[in-house]
Amino acid sequence: MSTFYSISIIYAISIFFFCTTSFAFETSLSSSHSLKDGTTLVSEDETFRLGFFSLGSSKNRYLGIWYNKIPIQTVVWVANRCNPINESSGLLRINSIFGSLELLYGNNSVVWSTNSTKQARKPIMQILDSGNLVLKDGEINLWESFDHPCDTFLPGMKIGWNLKTGHQWSLTAWKNVNDPCPGDLNYGFDINNNACPEIYILKGTQKYYRSGSWNGLRFSGVPEIQDNPVYDFIYVYNNSEVSFSYTMKTMQLSSMIVLKQTTASRQRLAWVNNKWNVYSTSPENDCDKYNHCGANGNCSMVNNKPICQCLDGFKPKSQEAMNWSEGCVRNDNLNCSNANNHRFEKFGSLKLPETTNSWVNTSMSLIDCREKCLRNCSCMAYSNSDIRSQGSGCIL
Repeated sequence: MSTFYSISIIYAISIFFFCTTSFAFETSLSSSHSLKDGTTLVSEDETFRLGFFSLGSSKNRYLGIWYNKIPIQTVVWVANRCNPINESSGLLRINSIFGSLELLYGNNSVVWSTNSTKQARKPIMQILDSGNLVLKDGEINLWESFDHPCDTFLPGMKIGWNLKTGHQWSLTAWKNVNDPCPGDLNYGFDINNNACPEIYILKGTQKYYRSGSWNGLRFSGVPEIQDNPVYDFIYVYNNSEVSFSYTMKTMQLSSMIVLKQTTASRQRLAWVNNKWNVYSTSPENDCDKYNHCGANGNCSMVNNKPICQCLDGFKPKSQEAMNWSEGCVRNDNLNCSNANNHRFEKFGSLKLPETTNSWVNTSMSLIDCREKCLRNCSCMAYSNSDIRSQGSGCIL
């Protein structure tokens, strides 16, 4: 998600064996037709293709979507991630009674379905130029694949939460290049504190990376999100949803974000010079990993050995050399009854502390923010919640 810079890394993708024979160039199907193994749907601009494929040397068959024009077959979405079909009898059809898509094989055994429950009059399945597979009845969307991402975050997709329905948009990594079943890596928003949500990568149930909260321009720990000629970034926070998405300014470039189990990272990829190039990675280094230096610690990769240091006014909690897991504690305890004698140290170029227990007021001035923090003995620090222009709002 950064301005382009040169990195000599190639994103290695296994060779996929696809059946790309298409009996007709189709972009949509009605309930009177079905998609059989050996036939495909192609988006109108021919960017994406929907059909059946196998991975590596396996004969297992999956239904999915991949880039149509890129010679290295790159799958961006899989329907039956953990339930492959071990023969070529797969068939995708529309169940108009329940308004759902059904993936069948053999004697009409259901392998995967959208579990929709709305009866449809004239349902149509269509793959859009964005790579979104939609089932619609007239102008009403009954279901869409963008609501159910796998490991790939395409332009136009969302990461976040629908606060009205409780539906989450998040990525789950493939187990490996030959198994699209979810591994233990998840990329999405934590909204335990709706005041200032941020994006996390989880390994199982453990936090592995966090983005920092949104500061009006970017997530505070992701400085590479900035104005550029290639992407536009969209952050939404209102009563209906909390979400992050991006769009391409130029359709001449194919780009995507992939969550990779093998590297335990989120990678921004772009198709340039006939290969997938990595343009940004999160976590970028050890300092980007969750809680690497512990509470009240500062992590810097620039001329620091060790890379962990305590903030001014703090000392390591553990006296064991190189043990930063317990973080840092104050040199002198605070006296909450004499707050007027306290002063704040200013720190810059830091990811804002984790916002799980933060408090936010978007209209308060920084001066009032400081005073509120002084009056609260549990307040550790304060900052503008929005850094645009001269700054505004308060986060404690």
